[in-house]
Amino acid sequence: MAENGGSIEGVRQRNLARILRIVHVDGPQSRATLTETTGLNRSTIADLVGELVRSGLVEERAPDPSRRVGRPSPVVAGSRSIVAIAANPEVDALELAAVGLDGGIRVRERIEVNHLLTPPQTAELIASTIAAWRDGPLAGARIAAAGVAVPGLVRTSDGLVRNAPHLRWIDEPLRDLVAQATGLPTVVGNDATYGTLAEHLFGAARGLDHVVYLNGGASGIGGGLIVHGALVAGAGGYAGEFGQNRPGIAAETDRRAHDGVLEDEVSRARLLSVAGLTSADDATLAAALAGSASPEAADELARQRRILATALANAVNVLNPSAVVLGGFLATISEHDPDELRELVARQAMWANVEELEIRSAALAQDRLLIGAAEAAFDELLRDPAGALLR
Repeated sequence: MAENGGSIEGVRQRNLARILRIVHVDGPQSRATLTETTGLNRSTIADLVGELVRSGLVEERAPDPSRRVGRPSPVVAGSRSIVAIAANPEVDALELAAVGLDGGIRVRERIEVNHLLTPPQTAELIASTIAAWRDGPLAGARIAAAGVAVPGLVRTSDGLVRNAPHLRWIDEPLRDLVAQATGLPTVVGNDATYGTLAEHLFGAARGLDHVVYLNGGASGIGGGLIVHGALVAGAGGYAGEFGQNRPGIAAETDRRAHDGVLEDEVSRARLLSVAGLTSADDATLAAALAGSASPEAADELARQRRILATALANAVNVLNPSAVVLGGFLATISEHDPDELRELVARQAMWANVEELEIRSAALAQDRLLIGAAEAAFDELLRDPAGALLR
Protein backbone atom coordinates (compact mmCIF):
# COMPACT_ATOMS: atom_id res chain seq x y z
CA MET A 1 0.00 0.00 0.00
CA ALA A 2 1.30 3.47 -0.86
CA GLU A 3 2.95 5.25 2.05
CA ASN A 4 1.41 8.65 1.50
CA GLY A 5 -1.52 10.80 2.50
CA GLY A 6 -3.89 8.46 0.63
CA SER A 7 -3.00 5.41 2.71
CA ILE A 8 -5.22 4.15 5.51
CA GLU A 9 -2.69 5.39 8.05
CA GLY A 10 -2.49 8.76 6.33
CA VAL A 11 -6.27 9.15 6.48
CA ARG A 12 -6.21 8.17 10.16
CA GLN A 13 -3.56 10.75 10.95
CA ARG A 14 -5.56 13.47 9.21
CA ASN A 15 -8.67 12.52 11.17
CA LEU A 16 -6.77 12.60 14.46
CA ALA A 17 -5.45 16.04 13.55
CA ARG A 18 -8.92 17.20 12.55
CA ILE A 19 -10.50 16.19 15.84
CA LEU A 20 -7.69 17.66 17.90
CA ARG A 21 -7.88 20.98 16.04
CA ILE A 22 -11.66 21.16 16.48
CA VAL A 23 -11.55 20.76 20.27
CA HIS A 24 -8.52 23.05 20.50
CA VAL A 25 -10.00 25.92 18.48
CA ASP A 26 -13.73 25.51 19.15
CA GLY A 27 -13.54 24.26 22.72
CA PRO A 28 -14.98 21.13 24.33
CA GLN A 29 -17.21 19.09 22.04
CA SER A 30 -19.42 16.10 22.69
CA ARG A 31 -18.68 12.92 20.74
CA ALA A 32 -22.07 13.36 19.10
CA THR A 33 -21.09 16.84 17.89
CA LEU A 34 -17.75 15.55 16.57
CA THR A 35 -19.62 12.83 14.68
CA GLU A 36 -21.89 15.42 13.11
CA THR A 37 -19.09 17.91 12.36
CA THR A 38 -16.67 15.44 10.77
CA GLY A 39 -19.15 13.13 9.06
CA LEU A 40 -17.37 10.12 10.57
CA ASN A 41 -19.38 7.36 12.20
CA ARG A 42 -19.69 6.98 15.98
CA SER A 43 -17.37 3.97 16.27
CA THR A 44 -14.63 5.75 14.31
CA ILE A 45 -14.97 8.83 16.50
CA ALA A 46 -14.80 6.65 19.63
CA ASP A 47 -11.64 4.96 18.32
CA LEU A 48 -9.91 8.22 17.36
CA VAL A 49 -10.85 9.96 20.60
CA GLY A 50 -9.59 6.94 22.53
CA GLU A 51 -6.19 7.24 20.87
CA LEU A 52 -6.01 10.96 21.64
CA VAL A 53 -6.96 10.29 25.27
CA ARG A 54 -4.27 7.59 25.62
CA SER A 55 -1.69 9.98 24.21
CA GLY A 56 -2.70 12.61 26.76
CA LEU A 57 -3.72 15.16 24.13
CA VAL A 58 -7.40 15.29 25.05
CA GLU A 59 -9.51 14.59 28.11
CA GLU A 60 -12.99 13.11 28.23
CA ARG A 61 -15.47 14.52 30.70
CA ALA A 62 -18.86 13.43 31.90
CA PRO A 63 -21.71 14.43 29.60
CA ASP A 64 -23.72 17.56 30.24
CA PRO A 65 -26.41 16.56 32.79
CA SER A 66 -28.81 19.14 31.33
CA ARG A 67 -29.00 17.16 28.10
CA ARG A 68 -32.07 15.00 28.70
CA VAL A 69 -32.86 13.70 25.23
CA GLY A 70 -31.13 10.58 23.92
CA ARG A 71 -28.07 8.78 25.19
CA PRO A 72 -25.60 11.16 26.92
CA SER A 73 -22.41 11.73 24.92
CA PRO A 74 -19.03 12.25 26.64
CA VAL A 75 -17.42 15.65 26.16
CA VAL A 76 -13.95 15.83 24.57
CA ALA A 77 -11.62 18.71 25.50
CA GLY A 78 -8.02 19.62 24.79
CA SER A 79 -5.64 18.68 27.59
CA ARG A 80 -4.57 21.46 29.94
CA SER A 81 -1.45 19.44 30.80
CA ILE A 82 -0.04 19.89 27.29
CA VAL A 83 1.32 23.43 27.05
CA ALA A 84 3.23 25.72 24.74
CA ILE A 85 5.57 28.38 26.06
CA ALA A 86 5.01 31.84 24.58
CA ALA A 87 7.34 34.81 24.90
CA ASN A 88 7.25 38.43 23.77
CA PRO A 89 10.47 40.44 24.22
CA GLU A 90 9.97 44.20 24.24
CA VAL A 91 12.06 47.26 25.01
CA ASP A 92 10.78 47.46 28.58
CA ALA A 93 9.87 43.88 29.50
CA LEU A 94 9.85 40.21 28.59
CA GLU A 95 6.38 38.72 28.85
CA LEU A 96 5.94 34.94 29.05
CA ALA A 97 3.06 32.54 29.39
CA ALA A 98 2.33 28.84 29.33
CA VAL A 99 -0.80 28.23 27.26
CA GLY A 100 -2.61 24.91 27.51
CA LEU A 101 -3.93 22.89 24.60
CA ASP A 102 -7.33 23.59 26.15
CA GLY A 103 -6.78 27.30 25.49
CA GLY A 104 -6.26 28.27 29.12
CA ILE A 105 -3.27 30.25 30.33
CA ARG A 106 -1.62 28.17 33.04
CA VAL A 107 0.84 30.82 34.16
CA ARG A 108 1.84 34.30 32.99
CA GLU A 109 4.74 36.53 33.97
CA ARG A 110 5.97 39.99 33.02
CA ILE A 111 9.66 40.57 33.71
CA GLU A 112 10.42 44.27 33.50
CA VAL A 113 13.89 45.31 32.37
CA ASN A 114 15.75 48.62 32.44
CA HIS A 115 17.99 47.84 29.47
CA LEU A 116 17.59 46.31 26.04
CA LEU A 117 17.89 42.53 26.17
CA THR A 118 20.26 40.88 23.73
CA PRO A 119 19.06 37.77 21.89
CA PRO A 120 21.26 35.45 24.04
CA GLN A 121 19.99 37.14 27.22
CA THR A 122 16.42 36.72 25.98
CA ALA A 123 16.97 33.02 25.31
CA GLU A 124 18.53 32.46 28.73
CA LEU A 125 15.75 34.36 30.51
CA ILE A 126 13.13 32.27 28.72
CA ALA A 127 15.02 29.09 29.67
CA SER A 128 15.42 30.05 33.34
CA THR A 129 11.74 30.99 33.61
CA ILE A 130 10.70 27.64 32.14
CA ALA A 131 12.99 25.83 34.56
CA ALA A 132 11.37 27.64 37.50
CA TRP A 133 7.89 26.89 36.19
CA ARG A 134 8.69 23.18 35.82
CA ASP A 135 9.23 23.06 39.58
CA GLY A 136 6.10 25.09 40.25
CA PRO A 137 2.96 25.79 38.21
CA LEU A 138 4.00 23.47 35.35
CA ALA A 139 4.95 20.50 37.49
CA GLY A 140 3.66 17.44 35.66
CA ALA A 141 2.92 19.32 32.43
CA ARG A 142 4.33 18.37 29.04
CA ILE A 143 5.76 21.26 27.04
CA ALA A 144 5.18 20.79 23.32
CA ALA A 145 7.21 23.73 21.97
CA ALA A 146 8.04 27.40 22.39
CA GLY A 147 6.92 30.39 20.34
CA VAL A 148 8.47 33.85 20.42
CA ALA A 149 6.65 36.98 19.17
CA VAL A 150 9.21 39.60 18.12
CA PRO A 151 8.50 43.27 17.35
CA GLY A 152 10.35 43.30 14.04
CA LEU A 153 10.96 41.59 10.73
CA VAL A 154 11.35 37.82 11.12
CA ARG A 155 12.21 35.48 8.25
CA THR A 156 9.63 32.74 8.64
CA SER A 157 11.72 30.04 6.97
CA ASP A 158 14.31 29.88 9.76
CA GLY A 159 13.26 32.29 12.53
CA LEU A 160 16.07 34.73 11.76
CA VAL A 161 15.27 38.19 13.15
CA ARG A 162 16.27 40.39 10.23
CA ASN A 163 15.57 43.68 11.94
CA ALA A 164 13.95 44.52 15.28
CA PRO A 165 14.93 48.20 15.29
CA HIS A 166 13.74 49.16 18.76
CA LEU A 167 15.51 46.15 20.28
CA ARG A 168 18.54 46.84 18.03
CA TRP A 169 18.63 43.28 16.75
CA ILE A 170 19.94 42.69 13.24
CA ASP A 171 20.13 39.22 11.64
CA GLU A 172 19.91 37.40 14.95
CA PRO A 173 19.27 33.59 14.93
CA LEU A 174 16.78 33.82 17.77
CA ARG A 175 15.00 30.55 16.99
CA ASP A 176 18.24 28.58 17.29
CA LEU A 177 19.28 30.44 20.45
CA VAL A 178 15.99 29.72 22.22
CA ALA A 179 15.91 26.11 21.05
CA GLN A 180 19.45 25.54 22.35
CA ALA A 181 18.77 27.23 25.69
CA THR A 182 15.45 25.48 26.36
CA GLY A 183 15.82 22.17 24.53
CA LEU A 184 12.39 22.79 22.97
CA PRO A 185 11.26 22.95 19.36
CA THR A 186 10.95 26.69 18.75
CA VAL A 187 9.22 29.00 16.30
CA VAL A 188 9.81 32.74 16.00
CA GLY A 189 7.62 35.24 14.19
CA ASN A 190 6.49 38.84 14.03
CA ASP A 191 4.44 39.85 17.07
CA ALA A 192 1.63 41.50 15.13
CA THR A 193 1.36 38.51 12.80
CA TYR A 194 0.90 36.29 15.83
CA GLY A 195 -1.62 38.76 17.24
CA THR A 196 -3.56 38.55 13.98
CA LEU A 197 -3.55 34.75 14.19
CA ALA A 198 -4.84 34.79 17.77
CA GLU A 199 -7.61 37.30 17.13
CA HIS A 200 -8.71 35.44 13.99
CA LEU A 201 -8.95 32.07 15.75
CA PHE A 202 -10.19 33.13 19.17
CA GLY A 203 -10.90 36.84 19.33
CA ALA A 204 -12.42 39.85 17.61
CA ALA A 205 -11.75 38.58 14.07
CA ARG A 206 -13.13 35.08 14.63
CA GLY A 207 -15.33 33.99 11.73
CA LEU A 208 -14.30 36.92 9.50
CA ASP A 209 -12.59 36.37 6.15
CA HIS A 210 -11.24 39.87 5.45
CA VAL A 211 -9.55 41.68 8.32
CA VAL A 212 -6.90 44.33 8.88
CA TYR A 213 -5.22 44.05 12.28
CA LEU A 214 -2.98 46.73 13.76
CA ASN A 215 -1.02 46.17 16.94
CA GLY A 216 0.40 48.97 19.06
CA GLY A 217 3.21 48.04 21.43
CA ALA A 218 6.25 49.47 23.14
CA SER A 219 8.28 49.02 19.96
CA GLY A 220 5.80 50.69 17.66
CA ILE A 221 3.04 49.58 15.31
CA GLY A 222 2.82 46.34 13.37
CA GLY A 223 -0.01 44.66 11.61
CA GLY A 224 -1.42 41.64 9.92
CA LEU A 225 -3.90 40.71 7.21
CA ILE A 226 -6.56 38.06 6.85
CA VAL A 227 -7.63 37.64 3.20
CA HIS A 228 -10.17 35.03 2.16
CA GLY A 229 -9.89 33.56 5.64
CA ALA A 230 -6.11 33.02 5.45
CA LEU A 231 -3.26 34.81 7.16
CA VAL A 232 -1.15 36.72 4.63
CA ALA A 233 2.54 36.66 5.54
CA GLY A 234 4.15 37.86 2.31
CA ALA A 235 7.10 36.41 0.40
CA GLY A 236 9.50 36.50 3.32
CA GLY A 237 7.04 36.80 6.19
CA TYR A 238 7.28 40.59 6.41
CA ALA A 239 3.74 41.65 5.41
CA GLY A 240 1.71 44.04 7.55
CA GLU A 241 4.28 46.67 8.53
CA PHE A 242 1.74 49.49 8.68
CA GLY A 243 3.83 51.33 11.24
CA GLN A 244 6.50 52.07 8.63
CA ASN A 245 4.07 53.86 6.29
CA ARG A 246 4.18 57.64 6.12
CA PRO A 247 0.78 58.97 7.15
CA GLY A 248 -0.88 61.97 5.62
CA ILE A 249 -1.13 64.69 8.29
CA ALA A 250 -3.62 67.38 7.35
CA ALA A 251 -2.60 69.92 10.00
CA GLU A 252 1.08 70.71 10.45
CA THR A 253 0.34 71.44 14.11
CA ASP A 254 -0.36 67.70 14.51
CA ARG A 255 3.12 66.74 13.33
CA ARG A 256 5.64 65.75 15.99
CA ALA A 257 8.36 63.95 14.00
CA HIS A 258 9.88 65.52 10.89
CA ASP A 259 9.40 63.09 8.01
CA GLY A 260 8.32 60.48 10.57
CA VAL A 261 6.51 57.23 9.91
CA LEU A 262 3.18 56.28 11.49
CA GLU A 263 4.71 54.77 14.62
CA ASP A 264 6.70 57.97 15.23
CA GLU A 265 3.48 59.99 15.38
CA VAL A 266 1.07 57.44 16.89
CA SER A 267 3.22 56.44 19.80
CA ARG A 268 2.86 54.58 23.08
CA ALA A 269 5.80 56.52 24.51
CA ARG A 270 3.98 59.80 23.91
CA LEU A 271 0.89 58.44 25.66
CA LEU A 272 2.95 57.24 28.61
CA SER A 273 4.46 60.71 28.89
CA VAL A 274 1.12 62.56 29.05
CA ALA A 275 -0.18 59.94 31.49
CA GLY A 276 2.78 60.60 33.78
CA LEU A 277 4.15 57.06 33.47
CA THR A 278 7.56 55.74 32.52
CA SER A 279 6.51 52.14 31.94
CA ALA A 280 3.23 50.23 32.08
CA ASP A 281 1.39 47.33 30.56
CA ASP A 282 -1.62 47.96 28.28
CA ALA A 283 -4.23 47.82 31.03
CA THR A 284 -2.35 50.20 33.33
CA LEU A 285 -1.80 52.74 30.55
CA ALA A 286 -5.45 52.57 29.48
CA ALA A 287 -6.65 53.07 33.07
CA ALA A 288 -4.29 56.00 33.61
CA LEU A 289 -5.47 57.77 30.46
CA ALA A 290 -9.14 57.07 31.21
CA GLY A 291 -8.77 58.54 34.68
CA SER A 292 -6.70 61.54 33.65
CA ALA A 293 -8.22 65.03 33.84
CA SER A 294 -5.25 66.50 32.01
CA PRO A 295 -6.09 68.54 28.87
CA GLU A 296 -2.66 67.52 27.54
CA ALA A 297 -3.62 63.84 27.71
CA ALA A 298 -6.96 64.46 25.97
CA ASP A 299 -5.27 66.54 23.27
CA GLU A 300 -2.63 63.89 22.62
CA LEU A 301 -5.24 61.14 22.35
CA ALA A 302 -7.22 63.25 19.88
CA ARG A 303 -4.11 64.08 17.84
CA GLN A 304 -3.07 60.44 17.59
CA ARG A 305 -6.64 59.42 16.74
CA ARG A 306 -6.69 61.84 13.78
CA ILE A 307 -3.46 60.47 12.36
CA LEU A 308 -4.45 56.84 13.01
CA ALA A 309 -7.73 57.44 11.17
CA THR A 310 -5.88 58.52 8.04
CA ALA A 311 -3.72 55.40 8.13
CA LEU A 312 -6.79 53.21 8.62
CA ALA A 313 -8.64 54.91 5.77
CA ASN A 314 -5.74 54.17 3.42
CA ALA A 315 -5.74 50.51 4.48
CA VAL A 316 -9.51 50.28 4.09
CA ASN A 317 -9.36 51.76 0.61
CA VAL A 318 -6.70 49.30 -0.52
CA LEU A 319 -7.91 46.11 1.19
CA ASN A 320 -11.68 46.56 1.70
CA PRO A 321 -11.85 44.55 4.95
CA SER A 322 -15.05 43.78 6.80
CA ALA A 323 -13.34 44.72 10.07
CA VAL A 324 -10.35 46.56 11.42
CA VAL A 325 -9.10 45.15 14.72
CA LEU A 326 -6.92 47.32 16.95
CA GLY A 327 -4.70 45.92 19.69
CA GLY A 328 -2.55 47.37 22.44
CA PHE A 329 -2.43 51.14 22.85
CA LEU A 330 -4.24 51.55 19.51
CA ALA A 331 -7.31 50.01 21.14
CA THR A 332 -6.96 52.57 23.93
CA ILE A 333 -6.92 55.42 21.39
CA SER A 334 -10.03 54.01 19.70
CA GLU A 335 -11.96 53.32 22.90
CA HIS A 336 -11.41 56.87 24.14
CA ASP A 337 -13.79 58.06 21.38
CA PRO A 338 -14.82 55.24 19.02
CA ASP A 339 -17.49 57.31 17.25
CA GLU A 340 -15.01 60.00 16.31
CA LEU A 341 -12.49 57.46 15.03
CA ARG A 342 -15.09 55.83 12.79
CA GLU A 343 -16.29 59.23 11.54
CA LEU A 344 -12.73 60.28 10.71
CA VAL A 345 -12.07 57.02 8.85
CA ALA A 346 -15.35 57.28 6.94
CA ARG A 347 -14.61 60.87 5.96
CA GLN A 348 -11.34 59.86 4.30
CA ALA A 349 -12.22 56.47 2.82
CA MET A 350 -14.36 55.53 -0.18
CA TRP A 351 -17.94 55.38 1.03
CA ALA A 352 -18.60 51.89 -0.36
CA ASN A 353 -15.59 50.53 1.57
CA VAL A 354 -16.84 51.77 4.94
CA GLU A 355 -20.55 51.01 4.52
CA GLU A 356 -20.37 47.87 6.61
CA LEU A 357 -16.91 48.30 8.11
CA GLU A 358 -16.51 47.53 11.81
CA ILE A 359 -13.68 48.89 13.95
CA ARG A 360 -13.15 46.54 16.87
CA SER A 361 -10.76 46.31 19.82
CA ALA A 362 -8.72 43.13 20.16
CA ALA A 363 -10.80 40.77 22.30
CA LEU A 364 -7.81 38.97 23.80
CA ALA A 365 -6.39 42.20 25.24
CA GLN A 366 -2.90 41.83 26.72
CA ASP A 367 -2.79 38.08 26.00
CA ARG A 368 -3.18 38.37 22.22
CA LEU A 369 0.50 38.16 21.26
CA LEU A 370 1.25 35.35 23.70
CA ILE A 371 -1.76 33.32 22.58
CA GLY A 372 -0.68 33.81 18.97
CA ALA A 373 2.89 32.73 19.71
CA ALA A 374 1.59 29.65 21.53
CA GLU A 375 -0.67 28.84 18.57
CA ALA A 376 2.32 28.93 16.25
CA ALA A 377 4.19 26.67 18.66
CA PHE A 378 1.30 24.20 18.69
CA ASP A 379 1.16 24.03 14.89
CA GLU A 380 3.24 20.87 14.42
CA LEU A 381 1.37 19.05 17.19
CA LEU A 382 -1.98 19.98 15.66
CA ARG A 383 -0.86 18.80 12.22
CA ASP A 384 0.61 15.50 13.45
CA PRO A 385 -0.78 14.56 16.87
CA ALA A 386 0.61 11.04 16.78
CA GLY A 387 4.18 12.02 16.03
CA ALA A 388 4.83 15.46 17.42
CA LEU A 389 5.25 14.54 21.08
CA LEU A 390 7.44 11.56 20.20
CA ARG A 391 10.06 13.66 18.43
